[in-house]
Amino acid sequence: MTSLRHKEKAKDNGGWLLRQSLRPGSALRLFLIPPAGGSSLIFRGWEDAMPAGVDACAIQLPGRGNRLFEPLFTQLEPLVRSLGQALLPDLDRPFAFFGHSMGALVAFELSRFLRKVQGPEPEALFVSGGRAPHIPESRRDYLLPDAEFVEELRRLDGTPAEILDNPEALQLLLPIVRADFEATQTYEYREEPPLSRRISAFGGGRDTTTPEELLLPWSGHTTGPFSLHMLPGGHFFIEESRAQLLTIIASELRGILELSET
Repeated sequence: MTSLRHKEKAKDNGGWLLRQSLRPGSALRLFLIPPAGGSSLIFRGWEDAMPAGVDACAIQLPGRGNRLFEPLFTQLEPLVRSLGQALLPDLDRPFAFFGHSMGALVAFELSRFLRKVQGPEPEALFVSGGRAPHIPESRRDYLLPDAEFVEELRRLDGTPAEILDNPEALQLLLPIVRADFEATQTYEYREEPPLSRRISAFGGGRDTTTPEELLLPWSGHTTGPFSLHMLPGGHFFIEESRAQLLTIIASELRGILELSET
């Protein structure tokens, strides 16, 4: 979860896509999907670590940042459908998805949605800190009283303490995170054929919410290559091990670009 109010310039696509780097003639677009309660700010600077030819594009979900006053989604399916329809005009070249926690689930279902309505799959699906989608989630944290819900956010260690200790900030934050938690914790997996492109999963070595045994089963959701990378850190290892994570993603994208040139 990240800072909620900030100034960003949105492309004219309904506010869904805030481009971190406009690279004319880019060969591949990498769409970045934030975790529950998070905004596109969590990906600030990622474009600088990407290989030449990759355009890093952060997704802004409703209810945060420049979309602060838009209605929140509490169900995953309509969120994915709305995002997928908004992205269609930007899929005029190869693309890939990265999603962390809730973003991993959104990225997965978005890949399946786009396969249904258009045909192409992402060249790579980077899923981070999120259990394999067919494994049921029994938690219902979004129903917790405020005090217990705040303690759960504190345990996840993704929200700055100054926000969790600020009643005014919490008044803004809690409805957003509750809606996101509800969308993921009420998600129901539907059986479909596996994807055919690369899935790379990432986890934090100290993340008790998404340990390695919940990440390995992602391998069953593709007939293509699969890799699992366990990095130092807790659930928000994407901050603690950011340099290592970006190095791996950049290397895998560089390989995809090299294959496309042969």
